[in-house]
Amino acid sequence: MRQKENDTADYFLAGRNAGWLVIGSSIFASNIGSEHLVGLSGAGAQTGMAMAHWELQSFIIILLGWMFVPFYWSSKIYTMPEFLERRYGPSSRTFLSIISLISYVLTKVSVTVYAGGVVLQTVLGIDTLWGFDFFWVAAIGLVLITGIYTVLGGMKAILWTSVIQTPVLIIGSVVILVTGLEALGGFAELERINGEKMSLFRPASDPNFPWPGVIFGSMIIGFWYWCTDQYIVQRVLSAKGIQAARRGTFFAGYLKLLPVFIFLFPGMIAFALNEKGIIQMDTPDQAFATLVSTLLPAGVKGIVIGGLIAALMSSLASLFNSSATLFTIDFYKRFKPESSEQHLVKVGRMATLVVVALGVIWIPVMQMVADVLYEYLQLVQSLIAPAVAVVFLLGVFSKRITPTAGFIGLVGGFILGMTRLVLQIFSDSLPAGGILESLVTVNWLYYCIGLFLATCAIVIGVSFFTQRAPDSQIAGITYGSISPEQKAEIKAGITKWDIFHTVVIIAITVGIYVRFW
Repeated sequence: MRQKENDTADYFLAGRNAGWLVIGSSIFASNIGSEHLVGLSGAGAQTGMAMAHWELQSFIIILLGWMFVPFYWSSKIYTMPEFLERRYGPSSRTFLSIISLISYVLTKVSVTVYAGGVVLQTVLGIDTLWGFDFFWVAAIGLVLITGIYTVLGGMKAILWTSVIQTPVLIIGSVVILVTGLEALGGFAELERINGEKMSLFRPASDPNFPWPGVIFGSMIIGFWYWCTDQYIVQRVLSAKGIQAARRGTFFAGYLKLLPVFIFLFPGMIAFALNEKGIIQMDTPDQAFATLVSTLLPAGVKGIVIGGLIAALMSSLASLFNSSATLFTIDFYKRFKPESSEQHLVKVGRMATLVVVALGVIWIPVMQMVADVLYEYLQLVQSLIAPAVAVVFLLGVFSKRITPTAGFIGLVGGFILGMTRLVLQIFSDSLPAGGILESLVTVNWLYYCIGLFLATCAIVIGVSFFTQRAPDSQIAGITYGSISPEQKAEIKAGITKWDIFHTVVIIAITVGIYVRFW
C-alpha cells in the first residue's frame, strides 16, 4: 500500500513486471476461493467425484500459456474486451465488458461473500452478533477488510498476498484431509462408504451429470474461465515477458492438480463421517467447515481458519481489481479519454464498491437457483461461457470470422443463456409441458453444449454474408497474421523444460482419470 501507483499499468497490472512464481501463485489463489472451500467440498459431500472434471483442467491452463499468452501479452492490452475490440470492433468490446461485469455479480461476488459467511458462522459457531445474523456480519466484514488493501494497494498487493496465502491455504487443507481420513479409518473406508460416488463418470442417462455433458460442457466452461476471463487472464497480463507468463501458467497447472484431493475429498470424508455418526452437518455446503470445527484441536484449527480466510480474501481481492479494470478501461476511459492516470485509478476504486454491493444484493436470488453452491456456480457459468468461448476461439483461429458475426454471436449467445437463467428462477410458475418448461428441464450441461454449437452456427453463418476485417486491423492477433518478429519472440523463450513440464502435468491428469474412472 505504501508503494505509489503512478498510472493504470502500475495499479491494474503491477507495472507489467511480475515473474512466473508470482503469476502462478496468483492464478491459483484467485481461482481457489470460497467456491472451493464451501462449494466444492459441498459437491463432494453430495455427488462425490461428479464435479471433479472442473478441477482437472490443468491442461486448459497450459493451453492459455502456449496458445493465447503470445497474443494477449504482445498486444499490450489491459482487458479481454480490449482484445475483442482489436479483433471485432468497439461494439464487441462494450458488450463483453457488460457480460463480464454481470458474471462477476452473478457468480464471483455473490458466491464469495455468501461462502465467507457460511464458513465463518459454521467454524466459529456464532449465530448472532450485536443483534445481527452473524452470517452477514462475517460476510460483509471480509469484504471491507479485503477492500482496504485491494483498493489502496492495487495489483501489487494482490500478487504478493497471493504468494503468502497460497502455501497457508494448501497446508491448512492438507491438514484437514489427513485428519479426516484418520478419523474415518483410511482411504479404503472412504471408498466403501461413498461407493459409486467415487467414480468420475456417470451414465449418459444420469439426470444431473451425464458423462457426455460433463466432458464437453466442463471443457467449454473451462476454456472460457481459464483462457478468456479477465479474472484469471489479468494475472498473465502483468508478466514481464511472454516466457514468464507461460511459465506462470505451468506453475498454476501443477497447483491446480491439488483441489480434487484437498477440497473435494474432504467433502466425501464429511459425508462418510456423517453417515457413521461421527460428525453432524445440516447441509452439504457445511462439509469443510464442519470438519474444521469438530476434528481439529485448538491452534491447528487457527492455522486452517487462516487458510480459509486467505482463500476468501484472495478471491475477493482479484475480483475487486478485475472489476475495477473492466469498468475503468473499457467504459470510463473510452468516454472520457482526457482523464488523467491518477483520476482513472480513483474511478477504478469507486467501481469496485458498486460491483460488490450488487453482488451482495444478489445472494438471496442465488440461494433460490441451486441447492449446492458449486453446482450453482457452474450452472450460471455454463450459460455465460459458450458465447464468449466461441468468439475467442473462432476469432483467433480464423481470419474469415467477421466483426459483425462476432458481435451478433456474442449478443445472441448471451441472450439465450440468460433466458434459461430467468426461466429457472421462475420455473415454478411456468406452464406445464410447454416450450419454456422444456428449456428449464433439459440437463444444464447439454444446454451448455447446445448453446455453444448454436453460437458457432450463428457466427459462421453471419460471416458468409458480412464483410471481414481488413488485414491491418487483425495483424498479429490471429494465427494467420502473426508477424515474423512475433514468431521469433515466441520461439525465443521456449526451452526443453517448458515441454517437460507440459508433458508431466498432462500425464498426471491422465493418471487421475484412469485411477477414478
